[in-house]
Amino acid sequence: MSNKMQTMRTTLLTLLVALISLSVSAQNVTVKGTVKDKTGETVIGASVVEKGNTSNGTITDIDGNYTLNVPANAIIVFSYVGMTTQEASVMGKTHIDIVMEDDAQALEEVVVIGYGTVSKRDLTGSVSSVSSEQLTAVPVTNVSEALTGKLAGVSITTTEGSPDADIKIRVRGGGSLSQDNSPLYIVDGFPVSSISDIASSDIESIDVLKDASSTAIYGARGANGVIIITTKSGSEGKTQVNLGASVGMRKRIDAVGVLNPYEYVMWQQELNQDGTYYGAYDDLDIYKSMEGTDYQEELFGRTGIQQQYNLSVSGGTKETKYSVSMSRNDEKSIMVNSGYERNNITAKLQTQLNKWLTFDFNNRFSGQRRSSVAGLTKIFD
Repeated sequence: MSNKMQTMRTTLLTLLVALISLSVSAQNVTVKGTVKDKTGETVIGASVVEKGNTSNGTITDIDGNYTLNVPANAIIVFSYVGMTTQEASVMGKTHIDIVMEDDAQALEEVVVIGYGTVSKRDLTGSVSSVSSEQLTAVPVTNVSEALTGKLAGVSITTTEGSPDADIKIRVRGGGSLSQDNSPLYIVDGFPVSSISDIASSDIESIDVLKDASSTAIYGARGANGVIIITTKSGSEGKTQVNLGASVGMRKRIDAVGVLNPYEYVMWQQELNQDGTYYGAYDDLDIYKSMEGTDYQEELFGRTGIQQQYNLSVSGGTKETKYSVSMSRNDEKSIMVNSGYERNNITAKLQTQLNKWLTFDFNNRFSGQRRSSVAGLTKIFD
């Protein structure tokens, strides 16, 4: 009888412990904490949700704080756009702080359109992009030249042969016979009339929006496409100094065949046989000893030299970031007396005055000088 009583006591104790454990596991706890990024800045609007129960969730406030009531054995999921999703087990804890890491792969899939960003997989419009590495791979005078052949559906042509000639950019051809077909240029969020005064070494990326779904935010001004340019800015960390230089040469590789003095006079004698302009036909051999002037060689026989130099200094702290750059372009063309010089100075400053106010300063100076070939017209008078 005593054995039966002992067995019953053991069974009752087991059931009691199970009930206590079940009641503890079913008990809810209130979890609080703060969500920050790796730099220590609070993450505003991060999603905090109980795993397996998406209806139970909240978002972080302006200070990155959150409060969520969950079961004691629950798992909380923390997520934010552009950051890696993290999970944390409650295990009876009432305070959990999270430090979120940037998701580099997700950031590469983000495209700037209008006044915000959108993921590439959610973008139905047609967008082409060019990185700073592609722009600086080939040293050119104008940033528009660097885009040639790199964007599908974008036509780039030069109006004339001078170094500072205007370059026409057409996105998917011209849409009007009577109006200007130039696209809308947006540089660091501001519309500009031209991008010819921007040094290619100062550009971080170029995005081209081509159709109505991606240009709708700009209204009628974006009907011919939108070219969005983002220039380089400072970043948190030690001061970085970058220096770049390149030198190139240009030379005419072919010329149109021309007549020497003897051949030219013979041709004129055939056209005018009375000897009015070039004397008697019997005196034709005199021109064999004469040296003619090859005006192609006189005008386009020079070896053109193109020089580019750029220097940039950038850095900053968590609150203040700065970037200063200077570039110089000096080009002597193959045409005599023609050349082009341009100097660019860019300064950018960004400082966080408080949690809700940021001060941005962006200034760009560009000076250029062109050598004229107008004096050469006297040669043909």
